[in-house]
Amino acid sequence: MSTPSWSPPDVSQEGATLETFILEGMFKVDGATGAFTSLLNQLCLAAKLITTRVRRAGLADILGYTGETNVQGERVQKLDTLANDLLIATLKRRGHCAAVATEELPEAVFFPESKGSYLVVADPLDGSSNIDVNISIGTIFGIYRCDRSQGLPTTESFLRPGSEMVAAGYVIYGSSTVLVLSTGNGVHGFTWDPSAGEFFLSHENIRCPRRGNIYSINEGNAQRWTDGVRSWAAHLKESAPEQGLPYSHRYVGSLVADAHRTLFKGGIFAYPADLKSPKGKLRLLYEANPMAFVFEAAGGAATTGTERILDVVPTQLHARVPLVLGSVEDVALYQRLAHGTTAP
Repeated sequence: MSTPSWSPPDVSQEGATLETFILEGMFKVDGATGAFTSLLNQLCLAAKLITTRVRRAGLADILGYTGETNVQGERVQKLDTLANDLLIATLKRRGHCAAVATEELPEAVFFPESKGSYLVVADPLDGSSNIDVNISIGTIFGIYRCDRSQGLPTTESFLRPGSEMVAAGYVIYGSSTVLVLSTGNGVHGFTWDPSAGEFFLSHENIRCPRRGNIYSINEGNAQRWTDGVRSWAAHLKESAPEQGLPYSHRYVGSLVADAHRTLFKGGIFAYPADLKSPKGKLRLLYEANPMAFVFEAAGGAATTGTERILDVVPTQLHARVPLVLGSVEDVALYQRLAHGTTAP
């Protein structure tokens, strides 16, 4: 399936607004209609709206638990619902999005009146368990092109490997709000300036180091890991300076936060399958695929431990997978020690 031949300008654009950056990329594409550009700008608008709500969370009675659980069986936070509603309403507005599937809803939301040819998958607010304690949370998204020659999309239209995405990214709401975006041709970061009301290009051509010295995994699950995963974790704690060991351990428990650090500093993030979650815990469509897309575009790697994440074909909207991503050398070491395999 064809993808937009969209790419950022050749010269440095540091300091440009996200809207300008996207628009100048569109001008390089012969025959561009502006639909893809407009869709990216709608996602940018959703990020602006969500970050405004996040910044005011403690003052606007939108912290805490709603009393409901989502399709994942997880407690729904008030901000989860707000972010989900904002994202869907924003994507519906211009008609470029034909349907959207999110972690919060059991089924995809279709826009029958839309003539758009794109599908969006999203985790509207990743890291819900950290909301009330003011730890970094985020929004994760991916975009697929939708073939409208067969009419309206269906649930099956979403069940495709992540390698078919045309763009992906995430927004991290931390000490500053940063939107990281890739259309497959490089990765770029944009920082929100609340005084100007805009995202400005602040991190141009992000590259994940080939090797790091930080590993990120929930050590509280160690008793449920396979022997291979335990051997890998033990290796990283060995005192062997000549091999660059031991690694430092950092784990936030918010995928956006842990992945963002790993993207910039290198190393590895791992959420392997275990006795409690034999198929893995993280969602393929909403979390693993978009992050894998970003990491590969930045020179990193992402795997289930035995298979490239972007090659996995989902069987349902809320399919789960083990997720290991980070520096290519660290991911390769994980695969060799934990699973006896080599990098895909």
